[in-house]
Amino acid sequence: MTNSTNPTLPASPVSASATGEKSPATIALGWLHTARFLTTAPQLHFLPELNVPEIAFVGRSNAGKSTCINTLTQQKQLAFASKKPGRTQHINLFALGKQGVTDAVLTDLPGYGYAAVPKQDKIRWQQVMANYLVSRKNLEGIVLMCDPRHGMTELDEILLDVIRPRVEDGLKFLVVLTKADKLTRSEGAKALSITKLQAGGGEVMLFSAPKRTGIDDVAQLLWRWAHPPVVSTEQKAPAAGP
Repeated sequence: MTNSTNPTLPASPVSASATGEKSPATIALGWLHTARFLTTAPQLHFLPELNVPEIAFVGRSNAGKSTCINTLTQQKQLAFASKKPGRTQHINLFALGKQGVTDAVLTDLPGYGYAAVPKQDKIRWQQVMANYLVSRKNLEGIVLMCDPRHGMTELDEILLDVIRPRVEDGLKFLVVLTKADKLTRSEGAKALSITKLQAGGGEVMLFSAPKRTGIDDVAQLLWRWAHPPVVSTEQKAPAAGP
């Protein structure tokens, strides 16, 4: 029996159309479209304690993080894209859920690695992000933005090292290769292969806002992260012996 507070996605677009139900992508994108500003904080201890799944977006400055969030939520200015990369210094939370009921949260973490930012600010931001990624209790998944033309940088590798213990314990992890429209088909395939080797068990997807590449796939994955299937007591029970 389906839990009314935790709906499941239809098995496939074919079965959805046959039954008149909405497709998985439509459900996921409709859910993301409910995103609304919740709060902002300069440090971790200013964030509210929440008991709903949290999905964090992180990446180098100018990697397309704000564009990705705004495209997925179909809102032009939900995530602030500064004209001067590296200036956004706060952790921003966005609530998700229909009828105003929050069932998940998107977290927009400060961009990192921009050369013009003073070194002391870089260190502080990196500490804030590391503390968040290691200690945020309700963190369900992490989405790392990466420009495939430049590949994963040393700072991206450091971030992977920080989250590796939590990923091994079940934390979901996705690398989104942004600006995929700048790549040829063969370049895109090569970038996927290389990044999958570097991601250490995380998923990897190509993404392009102008070409609408990967939007449905990323949306559906995030929806599944926030709405894991409900396992009934019958399913949990071990099979009876002969």
